[in-house]
Amino acid sequence: MLPLSRASLCTLVLGTLVLAGVGLVHAANLAAAPKPVAEEKVTGTSTTAKKQRKSIDDPGKLPPSAEEMRQALLFATRTGNIEDLREALDWNEIKPETAAPAGEDPIAFWKRSSGDGHGREVLAALAELLSLHPAELPLGRDLENNIVYVWPYLAEAALDQLTPAQEVELLRLVGPAEAKQMREKKKWTWWRLTIGADGVWHSFKKGE
Repeated sequence: MLPLSRASLCTLVLGTLVLAGVGLVHAANLAAAPKPVAEEKVTGTSTTAKKQRKSIDDPGKLPPSAEEMRQALLFATRTGNIEDLREALDWNEIKPETAAPAGEDPIAFWKRSSGDGHGREVLAALAELLSLHPAELPLGRDLENNIVYVWPYLAEAALDQLTPAQEVELLRLVGPAEAKQMREKKKWTWWRLTIGADGVWHSFKKGE
């Protein structure tokens, strides 16, 4: 390889410096460029909001026996046949407390008192109850499973102190007229369902 002339050497050094300068400018532009918008900003939902929404949608797991009873009740609401509540009724040694007169079959009573004559109005109310969170009350006799779950949680809430979100859930259940009366009386008067942590179905009836 022939030795470079002084002029060629100067040209080579100058070219190297120019290329280095271009690289520095490019790096500076990259650093100054706006960073990509985070996914949560694009969707309009922050990470905190997502966590809050999840906690609202997922109230937590019920004890296995209570969940089994809940699923049995939900099954009947999805078939539309109130006779499908018979199995859940038969799981109890003592029938749950209802508004049926003494000695009358609860299912026959629900059919008779339902506006459609088939008990579907009652099933619709039951489905609405189970779509919300239950309240948890330490009322059970079993020391190891003493929690009784009450649907909806609104039945145990201070009805004159509800949050806007809770107001929406109340209106979804009963409508504005009955919701207003409940708030004024500070008393729950719609359907109320209770299931023990041990899976016992304690009651299902309207408040008085």
